[in-house]
Amino acid sequence: MLQLVGWMVIMVIVVWVMSGSQRKRAKQHTEMLKTLKSGDKVVTSGGILGVVITVKDKSVTVRSGDTKLELLKSAVSEITERAGATAS
Repeated sequence: MLQLVGWMVIMVIVVWVMSGSQRKRAKQHTEMLKTLKSGDKVVTSGGILGVVITVKDKSVTVRSGDTKLELLKSAVSEITERAGATAS
């Protein structure tokens, strides 16, 4: 019985730590989306590389090659280069 309680405590701690890191990542992603602006180079969750043309409340228009795509903001997974910033 005591071993079962010990395992349950360990499981609760593991779940708590994992959910905390997930919340932190979600908060960072939300903050990144708030700073998204025209001219930023981005990568989508589907692996599409492009440049932001316009930013709306829930969507963003991205140019990738000769194609213009309208995507949900949540599909943007990373900003690789900020508008006006020089590449290193």
